Amino acid sequence: MSASGQATSVRPRPLEGRRVLVTGVSRRRGIGYAISCRAADLGASVAVHHFSPHDAAQAWGADALDAVIEGVRAHLVPGAELVDLSADLADAAQPRRVVETACEGLGGLDGLVCNHAASGHDGRLESIAPEDLDLHWRVNARGSLLLVQTFAEVFEPSACRELSGAVVLMTSGQGLGPMPDEIAYSTSKAALAGITPTLADGLASRGIRLNTVNPGPVDTGYMDDALRDAVRSSFPAGRLSTPDDPARLICWLLSDEARWVTGQVISTEGGFRR
Repeated sequence: MSASGQATSVRPRPLEGRRVLVTGVSRRRGIGYAISCRAADLGASVAVHHFSPHDAAQAWGADALDAVIEGVRAHLVPGAELVDLSADLADAAQPRRVVETACEGLGGLDGLVCNHAASGHDGRLESIAPEDLDLHWRVNARGSLLLVQTFAEVFEPSACRELSGAVVLMTSGQGLGPMPDEIAYSTSKAALAGITPTLADGLASRGIRLNTVNPGPVDTGYMDDALRDAVRSSFPAGRLSTPDDPARLICWLLSDEARWVTGQVISTEGGFRR
């Protein structure tokens, strides 16, 4: 029993019956993959968005998309479904297509995680170019806002649950310490953190909660040995953060266990020392 005398229970699969769209699911070492696999383990049907040309242009390279998709599929519980789709979210028309395709494929949507982000094309204030700023704005900030806009349009609230829809945006640690080499990225992520209370307020009347998560530095394959050693020493636990660390919080935010949490910017970075 709860303190108020009401019965309480914890569902073994808290996302059972939910339909969740996760963007930026293109690498098995990535946070999006960890979110998708955990959501599937918890009972959700999952739509996964990817855009491998972005990864192919990075130092870490692209992963095998068939292996990514089958890896997520292996976590689905009986009766759950998977939809995968590719789109360049720098194109202003693509966020709507992604949400509508996911909604059609899964028969509706209950959750959205805007995990995608542009990498590279960045630098210090003295060297940043206008096109770099524009790219990060288009993908990270504008793309997320347009995804949320369309999600709000297609979402059908549950008659038996308050604030049954859930959106999670992704920010970074720009509000906790300087990131001087990532001016474009930090600016776009700061926009999402800053708009979180306003978005959450506007979505509440539609039955949707919205929160933003800062995962901190996560070893998703972009770190070399020297960087891993340097970053590891900044975590009190003495280990690097893994993609499943933020995935646990994000999937909780998608569930009814977090039904009284909205409009928050939450860090899950293991006490990272700056």
